[in-house]
Amino acid sequence: MKKSVEEDVFIPLYPKSTVEDKSSPHAKFQERCFWSAVKLLSNILLWDGIVQEDTVRDLGLSKLLNRYLLLNLLNTPPGPDNIEKCNKVVACLPQRWFQDLQNGSTLPELLNFCQHLLR
Repeated sequence: MKKSVEEDVFIPLYPKSTVEDKSSPHAKFQERCFWSAVKLLSNILLWDGIVQEDTVRDLGLSKLLNRYLLLNLLNTPPGPDNIEKCNKVVACLPQRWFQDLQNGSTLPELLNFCQHLLR
C-alpha cells in the first residue's frame, strides 16, 4: 500500500484556464487521476481493522488525502463537482473512527479537509 501511495499516485495541477473546459484532454486526465486516487483511498481504508489503525490513517489520510486529493479539491471550483468529490472521500472514511469523538471535533489528519468542507 505504501509503495502504491508513494509511486503510483499522480494528480497533475494545471492552471485553471487549462481545465475550465471539462472536455479538454488536461481536464479529463486530471479527473481520471483524481478518481483513481479516490479508489486507492477507499481500498486502503478498507484495511482498517485488519492492518494497524495508525498505518491505515497515515497512508490514507496523511499521505493520500492531505498530500494529493486535498490539493485537487482546493483547486476545484465550488459547485456540484466539488461536492461530489467531497462526498466520495467522506464515504470512504470508516465510521468507527468518529464514534468516540466529541461533538464538533474531528481526527487531526482531517482538519484541513474539514476546513475545506466548511468553506
